[in-house]
Amino acid sequence: MLGKKILIGVCGGIAAYKITFLIRLLIKEKAFVKVIMTPSAKNFISPLTLSALSKNPVYEKYFDTDDGSWHNHVELALWADMFVIAPATASTIGKMAHGISDNLLLVTYLSARCPVFICPAMDLDMYKHPAIEKNLDILKKNGNTVLAAQDGELASGLVGIGRMQEPEDIFQKIKNFFSASKRLSQKRVLITMGPTQESLDPVRFISNHSTGKMGFEIAKAFLSEGAEVKVVSGPTNISMDNISVTKVRSALEMLQAVQKDFEVYDIIIFAAAVADYRPKEIAPEKIKKNTEEMHITMVKNPDIAAIMGSHKREKQILIGFALETENEIKNAYEKMLKKNLDYIVLNSLKDLGAGFSHDTNKITIIEKTGNTHVFPLKPKEQVAYDIMDFVCKKMDV
Repeated sequence: MLGKKILIGVCGGIAAYKITFLIRLLIKEKAFVKVIMTPSAKNFISPLTLSALSKNPVYEKYFDTDDGSWHNHVELALWADMFVIAPATASTIGKMAHGISDNLLLVTYLSARCPVFICPAMDLDMYKHPAIEKNLDILKKNGNTVLAAQDGELASGLVGIGRMQEPEDIFQKIKNFFSASKRLSQKRVLITMGPTQESLDPVRFISNHSTGKMGFEIAKAFLSEGAEVKVVSGPTNISMDNISVTKVRSALEMLQAVQKDFEVYDIIIFAAAVADYRPKEIAPEKIKKNTEEMHITMVKNPDIAAIMGSHKREKQILIGFALETENEIKNAYEKMLKKNLDYIVLNSLKDLGAGFSHDTNKITIIEKTGNTHVFPLKPKEQVAYDIMDFVCKKMDV
């Protein structure tokens, strides 16, 4: 579930309160959750509650009456990896089956390209009514998955079939769906991340502003699609639970770690900010501040991406990163060809909110054909999924 984008549509039924439990389960598994409510759903649970749990605004109307901002149903539909409608009432089921779109939830449903799970909840006589059965059959024929109502005590006091499946059961079916459809379950991925530190003496070093955030998010994105992920990380403050990590300090150490078993990886992503130079000699003792100037002789570090590019095997995909300040596309493209990479991800320090130390980034992916794919400024976790999705499409998985 890591990184999966789940859109939940809540309708006006007493079972709406159970959605709080489903959201918590999804968030606990590191999924992203957004919620749409029908107007009547607010009679059963507050938007504030669902917003607090999902950590996102809750969508109820086509636009905000205070500032006029539009809630784009197409963007919501395309954002989602899955649309879960729970509880799905008789009214909403009927409208979905016949293409009626009189609220935000319904127009979003009609725009959705992702899998849709429908969780009916209503009284037993309603659920057994031929009209409901026909509508559910239409939805199934249209490619939706209907999680059939269960037998149990209903809000009316009657006992019978009509009770929405429990949040734990819905969650497990969502999880099973994604487990069975992971695109990279047979692939091995190696990612470098973070800065390197090149020692001057026992207490000082030369480094850069890289935090490793982008590489870490890329690792999570590929892990979420079932890949076996290995990370070679320079010094960072990031906790990387559940990810295999080799920690290194210098460029030479990073090269040695990358060379180990390099040939077994299907995808290698060079996201680390490796120092271009290192001191020719490391002072054995702390350098004293005895002179007005200090001169240090530097020698070039190995170009890890270029070295590994020269050993690239057939069908292996190598992706580099380029941080440029001038002639950005041209310089990044030339760097990709020189290093024998398949693709290069261009960052620009000219873009506000992109680059080092930010939680957001703005990238352009460049191909050997010269084709460029420009992405807007986004949180780094979403940028990582754009990169992963691009790779999957190029691999046709």
